[in-house]
Amino acid sequence: MPPRGLEPTGIVLVDKPGGPSSFAIVAELRRKTGARTGHAGTLDPFATGLLLLLSGRATKLASCFVGLDKRYVTDVDLTARTSTGDPEGDVIERLEAPALDELEHRLAGLRGEVELPIPAASAVKIGGERAYKLARRGVAVDMPMRRSRVDALDVITYTGETVRLDLHVSSGTYVRAIADALGGHCQTLRRTEIGPFSVDEADPDRFIPPDDALARL
Repeated sequence: MPPRGLEPTGIVLVDKPGGPSSFAIVAELRRKTGARTGHAGTLDPFATGLLLLLSGRATKLASCFVGLDKRYVTDVDLTARTSTGDPEGDVIERLEAPALDELEHRLAGLRGEVELPIPAASAVKIGGERAYKLARRGVAVDMPMRRSRVDALDVITYTGETVRLDLHVSSGTYVRAIADALGGHCQTLRRTEIGPFSVDEADPDRFIPPDDALARL
C-alpha cells in the first residue's frame, strides 16, 4: 500500500470559474482525492481559465511546470484605471479611450522584452508582507519592477472603449500591469494555455500520468 497522500498521482487540468481563489480549487481536489495537491501557478479570483494542478507524487514536479509560457484573453476597459488593475478595485482615474492608431502605438511599446511595475494588489511580499494586504490597508508602496517577455499582444476586437486582447507571455507576467500600461484595467481575464496544455482539454477527473505530461514539454 503506497504511503498516505501519494495516490492518485498525475497532472490535472482545471477550468477555474470566476469567484473562488486558486487555493480553493486546490483544496477542492485535495478533499476529493485525499492526496497531496499543489499547483503550477495561480489565477486571481476574478479570472477564469486553466489551472495546472499536481496530485500525489506529481507534486514534486512543480518546478518543471511553473516556468511555462502562458496565453490569455483579456478585455481591457480603456476609460478608467482601478486601484487593483481589475474590476474589484476602486476607480482611481477616468480617461479618454484612445483612437485605434494610438492604441496600436501603445501596444507596440509593450511587445518583446518589457519591464513593468508589479501590481500593488499582488501576492508579492514587500518587507515580509503580501502586497495586497498592504494595499487593502491603504499603505502606499513603491512596487518593484519585473522584466518579462511578451511574444504576442494582438487586438481581437475594439469597441472604442474596451479592447479584447490575445496575449502570449512569459511566466510571471502580470496582465493587469499590461492593462495599466495601456491606460486601463482588466474587466475580464481568461487563461487559455499553459505551455503545451490548453483549457480545451481541462477535465478535473482526468489525471495525466507525469511521464506523459513531461513528454509534452
